[in-house]
Amino acid sequence: MKDVALVAHDQKKDQMIAWAKEHEAALSGFTLYETGTTGGRIGDETDLEITLLKSGPLGGDAQIGAMIAEGRLDTLIFFIDPLSALPHDVDVKSLLRLAILYDTALAVNEETASRLIASTREVRARKPARQLDS
Repeated sequence: MKDVALVAHDQKKDQMIAWAKEHEAALSGFTLYETGTTGGRIGDETDLEITLLKSGPLGGDAQIGAMIAEGRLDTLIFFIDPLSALPHDVDVKSLLRLAILYDTALAVNEETASRLIASTREVRARKPARQLDS
């Protein structure tokens, strides 16, 4: 896992920011892609280097979906608010469908995201240096 997208619904943005701060050291080892508002806030509140995409409803979800379909994204961490109706629900479902279809590592809540990042760090620590880039 080298390329990671971080996305959060409006009601989950504060949780995503707090999670990114907590895991800043681990996340610094990845290439990060983030949708508009979430990425802007993470960029403002951490020292993480990010590639900022469009806001989710304005095409950011589609950009991430395209990256998945093209094999350019290893992991999607998407803090979803299951209690809010979303006007761009179709985009969210499409993004999740692509992540599942292309067998992309996917976390939709904080606990799973934390375990995913921790397990990736453990795997990297066990691999010889020459295999890290493959």
